[in-house]
Amino acid sequence: MDAVPARARAYVACVALVALVALLSLRPLPSVHAPWWAVLLLAGLYAGSELVARSRFVGTCYPVLLAGAFLLPPPAAALVALPGALLSPVPRRPFGLRRVWRAAQLTLAVWAAACVHWRLDGRDAVVEPDFPYALLPAGAAVLAFCLVLTLLDGGILALADRVPARRAWRGLFSRSLAPIAVHGLAGLMMAVLWRSPYGPVAALLVLLPMCVAWWAFAQYHREQAAHQATIRALVQAVDIKDGYTRGHSERVGRASMMIAHELGMDGERVETLRFAGILHDVGKLGVPTRLLRKDGPLTPEERRVIELHPEYGHEMVRGIRFLGEARAAVLHHHERLDGSGYPYGLAGDRIPESARVVAVADAFDAMTSTRSYSRARPVAAALEELQRCAGRQFDPRMVRALVRALARHGWRPSVTADGMSALPAAPSPGLDEGARDSVGKGAP
Repeated sequence: MDAVPARARAYVACVALVALVALLSLRPLPSVHAPWWAVLLLAGLYAGSELVARSRFVGTCYPVLLAGAFLLPPPAAALVALPGALLSPVPRRPFGLRRVWRAAQLTLAVWAAACVHWRLDGRDAVVEPDFPYALLPAGAAVLAFCLVLTLLDGGILALADRVPARRAWRGLFSRSLAPIAVHGLAGLMMAVLWRSPYGPVAALLVLLPMCVAWWAFAQYHREQAAHQATIRALVQAVDIKDGYTRGHSERVGRASMMIAHELGMDGERVETLRFAGILHDVGKLGVPTRLLRKDGPLTPEERRVIELHPEYGHEMVRGIRFLGEARAAVLHHHERLDGSGYPYGLAGDRIPESARVVAVADAFDAMTSTRSYSRARPVAAALEELQRCAGRQFDPRMVRALVRALARHGWRPSVTADGMSALPAAPSPGLDEGARDSVGKGAP
């Protein structure tokens, strides 16, 4: 949204107008133990919680919003979201437009949740309380809340960030439903205690375990940020040393993720494979720069020096515990299925799976990127070469996974060095090219 297109601004204006209409339907609240002071208290509580949550990088305090949806008529419940959404910090410009968007989005989501809850007589189930029936309208309200957020988020992705329409909504609902359902359960507990003889003070106690969870999540976020900073520093050092392959590490990380996703690996392993792809060449820091940037063929002695880079890299990262199996990929991504690779000549299944994934991703990006001594090959030609070498150099399962992933998502090759207007044609794949780029593109 930094440079927001006119159509996205119009979309935000339309959503804000619909939210305003929902708020204008506000009438004096009926006598259902939800007077104006309750609206003000919940709105203030949400605003305070939102400021704390945003400052700790833990998102939005949905339990208070959903408690409002369970306690108040729809227009009044929608009003609870306004102060917090308008006052909470936003990460980037344009600040005003982002605040309006957030306020309109949450207003409509809470309004929809409250409408569903009241239509299913959820108010009476909360007042009684009537369990387990109270879970039914509350669950339906949570679904409505999540669905509205998903629809609006997908629209802004398509219009502001120019994400293709077929991908804008993909996975949004499934990723957000579980955490919002947990927040909805906390909101229901707040609503029941609010209406109980213990009153609103007891309802606020529900937020205490949420605060503990926020603190733990904030600690996790800081740890992840430190991990990312460590990896970013290592990759930047490699890019500075070998400018001809700048961007190569990130692309290998992306291709490794695509393969891992296609193989059905869980989210944690996919992230580990991304780290493996990004860091596979970190051992270049131990290789003389003149060899990395040499335009001509490598001598046998120079080749042996470059072939030490997996061991250098493993030595650098073996003490970084969060990398897990990515460390094995750094060490073994030049092993070949037939045992002719390096540094240890492992063969077949003795090569770690992570290394077999990175080997394919590494070779693919090297073949589809322009270097100081070769032009980029078309994606189709690179895949044909990978398939030709499958079973000898590369794991056929990893090659097939990459082919399927590229057919589904595509690939945008990049030029990774400057001033290459007069490059030679791509040579036939061989060990010189493989050693230089940390890639073996084809059988020797």
